[in-house]
Amino acid sequence: MLDVEPVVVGPTWRRLPDGSFDLPERTLAWQIIPWCWEYLKQPDGPQADEPWQFTNEQARFLAWWYAVDERGRFAYRRGVLRRMKGWGKDPLGAVICAVEFVGPCRFDGWDASGEPVAVPHLASFVSTAAVSKEQTQNTMTLFPGLFTDDCIREHSIDLGKEIIYADRGRRRIKAVTSSPRALEGNRASFTLMNETQHWISSNEGHEMAKVIRRNLGKSRDGSARALAITNAHQPGEDSVGEQDWDGHLAVQEGRYRESGVLYDSIEAPFDTKMEDRERLAAGLRAARGDSVWLDVERLIDEIYDYNTTRSESRRFYLNQVVAAEDAYFDPLQVKAAMVDAPPFADGERVVMFGDGSKSDDATGLVLVRVSDGVACVHHVQQPKAGEIVNREAVDYAVRDAMDRFRVKAFWFDPSHTKDSDAEGDSRFWWPLVDDWSQRYGKKLSFHPTKSGLKRHAVAFDMSTRLSQSMIVPAYEQLASDIENGEFKFLRSDWLLNHLVNAKRRPGGFGISMGKDNRESKKKIDLAVCAAGARMLWRLVKLNDRTGTPGRGRVIVMAD
Repeated sequence: MLDVEPVVVGPTWRRLPDGSFDLPERTLAWQIIPWCWEYLKQPDGPQADEPWQFTNEQARFLAWWYAVDERGRFAYRRGVLRRMKGWGKDPLGAVICAVEFVGPCRFDGWDASGEPVAVPHLASFVSTAAVSKEQTQNTMTLFPGLFTDDCIREHSIDLGKEIIYADRGRRRIKAVTSSPRALEGNRASFTLMNETQHWISSNEGHEMAKVIRRNLGKSRDGSARALAITNAHQPGEDSVGEQDWDGHLAVQEGRYRESGVLYDSIEAPFDTKMEDRERLAAGLRAARGDSVWLDVERLIDEIYDYNTTRSESRRFYLNQVVAAEDAYFDPLQVKAAMVDAPPFADGERVVMFGDGSKSDDATGLVLVRVSDGVACVHHVQQPKAGEIVNREAVDYAVRDAMDRFRVKAFWFDPSHTKDSDAEGDSRFWWPLVDDWSQRYGKKLSFHPTKSGLKRHAVAFDMSTRLSQSMIVPAYEQLASDIENGEFKFLRSDWLLNHLVNAKRRPGGFGISMGKDNRESKKKIDLAVCAAGARMLWRLVKLNDRTGTPGRGRVIVMAD
């Protein structure tokens, strides 16, 4: 039987050099786990009504979630538990809710051996939050079968369908759905955020998450927390699950300070081959962790069902963050293409491609080094609402590139937007682009249009059919290069995000590239620039191999 190592994020599966699992120095979990054995039971399934048992994986996660520092304060103020479908996120979430409801969940000093002492929260208010009532029921329906009779009697638990009370109403568990205004001011002591991969702007998931976080900050002792349980999100949807993942990456890559958020995931290796049944089975075993009750053969049958897309299979069963079917580039492959390397050295041969916008989209310049094809974002602007791009800054960036590097080609899409403040030529970009053509034309070896009335050394108007016939195949070539590991770019969150945002759109010359929609805030302009710059790079490399007669300029386009 083939076995593979899973991809691990977070501490639950982290091992020490001796091979043992890493565990926190101080945690309340060692008192919580025995309490659960005594007062909780399996709520459903073949072991229903038997005493609750944690898997080793669940127990380790619990240890980290309830880790405390030397002052007794929780090490984490928020958490994200990302696991594959069927792993048992809802039952574990319900158990944590039960602990927060009537169990030993708060620090109360140290015992004689220096271990933290856990006590119940005497006025607990636990909420299970989701963007639909059906999602809250995933957790709420487990509670009637979760508490033992002794627990119900001892705490006078009243099991309601949407609100559960204990101790004559002093403690509550309540289901809440998409109503940010109703949540405002809610002083929950703990919130379980269910299936945050579905929390998006259109169903008020973003606002719910913001309100929940604001409410947590109001707790008097600072101990109120929220735990999100989620499957792998779909990149580009801007779900709360995706925002949490982006935040985790920002912290791990040093782009943001430590946030006190526990992000924990285990997934199949990215190279798990869906077509190879043995390798797929190994990937599923890796992703399921200790949830051995999952039948791998049955999961494979679900994956091979004709109604299940490849991206759904990877997200839900392999727990991998992969793009939807219409994504132009896979996020994991894009991230693998980003490298930490020194900036381009002065005097190197490069090509440059730019895309100009006035206000809504981004304006950018991307360089590609001729020697190895590595890309670099040279300039980018994304104006705020009501502002327009700073053309002087773009001009300065062009001058800088021309002064520092040997630029073999520079093409720029000027768009057709108008300049309302201009006198004479009201085209927003064209006067500057014309100036670049006059300024640098003799220096550039490759002109977009060398002959005819529209000859130009810089302007590459992507609205024309001729330009589309060149740039669309460049998109497809970039996708192939990323998939095959042949494209690298210097670290840039801008370019990474623009590549991930790009969607596949059918066109007259192949599969073109577009945004989610015209009004989307997820920009793709630097992805266009990267494809264009790699197109120019290939022209230069071809010219290097074959040579060009005359003065060395290739007629790329003509009227």
